[in-house]
Amino acid sequence: MANPILREKLQAGEFIVAPGIQDMITAVIANEVGFDAVYGTGYWLTASAYGLPDAGIASVTQMTDRMATLVRSSTAPVIADADTGYGGLLNVHHTVRAYEEAGVTAIQIEDQQFPKKCGHTPFKRIVPLEEMVAKIKVARDARQDESFLIIARTDARQSEGLSGVMRRMEAYAQAGADILFPEALASEEEMRIQCAAIDRPFVANMATGGVTPILPVDTLKQIGFSMAIFPALASLASAAAVHAVLSQLRQAGDGSGGDMPVYDFKRFCSLIGFEDVWAFERKWADAETN
Repeated sequence: MANPILREKLQAGEFIVAPGIQDMITAVIANEVGFDAVYGTGYWLTASAYGLPDAGIASVTQMTDRMATLVRSSTAPVIADADTGYGGLLNVHHTVRAYEEAGVTAIQIEDQQFPKKCGHTPFKRIVPLEEMVAKIKVARDARQDESFLIIARTDARQSEGLSGVMRRMEAYAQAGADILFPEALASEEEMRIQCAAIDRPFVANMATGGVTPILPVDTLKQIGFSMAIFPALASLASAAAVHAVLSQLRQAGDGSGGDMPVYDFKRFCSLIGFEDVWAFERKWADAETN
């Protein structure tokens, strides 16, 4: 079942900040920090699970499994990247049903050709507008719960310019997308023009290292966005921290972490659920010895 809180918050005009989650360690830490939603990022879940690039290599079965695990691990609604829907219209239908059954709350589908590319890398190719419109209509028809939201993303900025992005966003809104996602806009001015053009919730992709400027949440609200995802922030910060401590271990033989902050082990044991395990063992200790 989709979590209705995301639709309710959007309808109430509340701004949603959703960090990207690349693994279940990040998921339980995000639980502790507290967010209204989290973003199951295709790029980083693929990288963490399989060591592969976000280039349409991971299958719908693999990604559904990762999203289902994230749903189980997260206390917040999960917004899930579903690439192109993993193929044609029948694939989109199957993907929507699979993600909804996995407990995802919102599914993001993009208008790239399959296999897709990361939205902030070159050589993207997009499908005809009419093909993506049909995918949105199929996605709407396939969902079982109105609280399960459909996010329509366009990657047209690279090949069709801002005018192409706006034309596609209008068509995707008319096709019934709940949320619109103009990917890889190149400036704050472009973001303002697009948000002012259509009365529909927009999501801003604050991809660290990408082509879109990273703006404060308050600025994104003022521009007209309803939601912001930060898909790469936790992943790149984690990668930098791991590189630093492993380099120190390899070069200096120092496994203390040095000046890098190291998460408290006892605290993490609690986060990951060991207290429940210990309580179970205390409860059933006598049964094991008899």
